[in-house]
Amino acid sequence: MTAVFEILQKDAAGRIGRLHTPHGVVETPTVMPVINPNINTIPSSEMHQFGAQILITNSYIISRKDKLRNVALEKGLHHLLDFDGPIMTDSGSFQLSVYGDVEVTNEQIIKFQKNIGSDIAVPLDIPTPPDVSYKRAEGELETTLERVIAAKEIVTDNMLLAGPVQGSTYLDLRAHSAKTLSKHAFDVYPIGAVVPLMESYRYADLVDVVISSKKGLDPVKPVHLFGAGHPMMFALAVAMGCDLFDSAAYALYAKAGRYITVTGTSHLKDLQYLPCNCPVCSAHTASEIKSAFNSTELLARHNLYVTFAEIRNIKQAIREGNLLELVEQRCRSHPSMLSALKRLYNYSPWLERLDPFSKSTFFYTGPESSKRPEVARFKERLGRFNLDGKILIRSKSVKDEATYDHVLNFKPPFGAYPVELSEVYPFNAEIPDEMDPGAIGVALQNVIGLISKNRNGLFYLNLPKQYTVHPLYEDLKKNAIPLDEMPNENL
Repeated sequence: MTAVFEILQKDAAGRIGRLHTPHGVVETPTVMPVINPNINTIPSSEMHQFGAQILITNSYIISRKDKLRNVALEKGLHHLLDFDGPIMTDSGSFQLSVYGDVEVTNEQIIKFQKNIGSDIAVPLDIPTPPDVSYKRAEGELETTLERVIAAKEIVTDNMLLAGPVQGSTYLDLRAHSAKTLSKHAFDVYPIGAVVPLMESYRYADLVDVVISSKKGLDPVKPVHLFGAGHPMMFALAVAMGCDLFDSAAYALYAKAGRYITVTGTSHLKDLQYLPCNCPVCSAHTASEIKSAFNSTELLARHNLYVTFAEIRNIKQAIREGNLLELVEQRCRSHPSMLSALKRLYNYSPWLERLDPFSKSTFFYTGPESSKRPEVARFKERLGRFNLDGKILIRSKSVKDEATYDHVLNFKPPFGAYPVELSEVYPFNAEIPDEMDPGAIGVALQNVIGLISKNRNGLFYLNLPKQYTVHPLYEDLKKNAIPLDEMPNENL
């Protein structure tokens, strides 16, 4: 079949989509629970009740064990896992990254995935870890590209084929990988070898890797962030344009006694109360889960419920147009995530090209909001204002406004805009009474830019003290007249 990915709704670079596969349609963004066919923490047949539409398992593990291989070949992968929805299969690249070698070729593992009825197959790419030499990363990338492109000649049926993007932490290699693979029209594009970055909390570097890859990929194809299984970072990844995630964390963390939340992870042994109302936490106390004979399973179930609840939160945020507000909330849960948020907004011009023009309400959540795509878009469009005559810039209504040719409202982090647009997005922004200096500075700088583009106008200012004490206000006064400094007879 020809893969069809329909994009239904967008916000920032995130989207709600529908991916058509041989075993059904998957709504994205979503998580694929990782199923180890040797370990049955939660039966695959029960995954639907958590919200799972698609699973991922390891075809290399299945191929190496006689009992699993024979059942998969004779009755199919879906019978083996007892799951009737789509299943994606990895190729053994993870084992390659851990052990340095696997006993299978790229051609063999692709054909095996075909023969067992995988919905989405992954070629045997080389997951080059971060910070290796450029020469090694470049060489392994070329091998990966050769294998992945060769897999296209093998897959001629309905099975979808993934084109993994590699290149270590070298952004030019990531971009080259993405552009090369896009020319060959793969069905799904996984961004690989990023688990080490997440394990070491290098989320800012992850942002660079993902966006460098996204810039080179076909924008209408789904993107899978390999190994991203913690809900703390889903909103950030979705805002960058990732559609699919795979989670082994729900089971691995449970095995280690770790309780997942959207803001991090706690050790079950340290919890006296459970900050969750999922079916597990609603039916048990922390003490009961600790002492239960199936404690690991209960914890895994909680972790999975939290994982899919966050996916639903993200989808709703996309529909309401406030995905970036959710990202900002989540990224304040950990200093490394906050660094990632700051890095994300370094790419605001890229995000601005993808971000919808009209939403509901802009909510200012902190200094980083000043760098959002909407603010960058406003600055780029300052030249569209054509102002002459007497122009008043104020933050609230004043007397005798009718005597001015134009009245502009002042609101950080944007600056000055016609009062007629006050109820229009994003100028309907909800901001705190006391704004931080950074946001005020962005707004004042935009006003300075606006005045410089309208030299035929005579600008007057009526701003409160929290704005006039900012250092940039003195620069603004060089080209505008504060009303409180005018003689009364001139008012």
